[in-house]
Amino acid sequence: MTTTPVELRHVKLKRGLLGYRRRQVDHLLEDVIASFESVWQERADNADRADQLDGELTRYRELERLLRTTLVSAERAALEHKEQARREADAIVSEARAEARLITRRARAERDALFGEARRLRLLLHAALDALDEASPSAEDEGAPSQETRAA
Repeated sequence: MTTTPVELRHVKLKRGLLGYRRRQVDHLLEDVIASFESVWQERADNADRADQLDGELTRYRELERLLRTTLVSAERAALEHKEQARREADAIVSEARAEARLITRRARAERDALFGEARRLRLLLHAALDALDEASPSAEDEGAPSQETRAA
């Protein structure tokens, strides 16, 4: 049984012939001692619990610091990877554009060469046709049947 300080203040010990009654005083002292031991034990338990909680708090703070460091490192790594990916993408796009320009130049050169070849062949064909047209009247002069006489 625990006795509170307020209860102790209101205890009235009866007086006997030579002072306070011994049995009542002994009983009150036993109650006070038991109460004091209980409070003392509770205080020690609370101190132990406070030490335990301080240890856990220190551990959690260390864990929080580690998690913050990890998070900052992860964010930094993500930014670096993102920047590297952007640089690589820019390089790929630059290479693709350069290759596209090269392909376009080659295609234009090939087109120009084909147009030139077609022009040359057209000129040769016209020259051959002109040569045939010039040769045809001379063949009629030699008595070869013309196309008009053959058709008739």
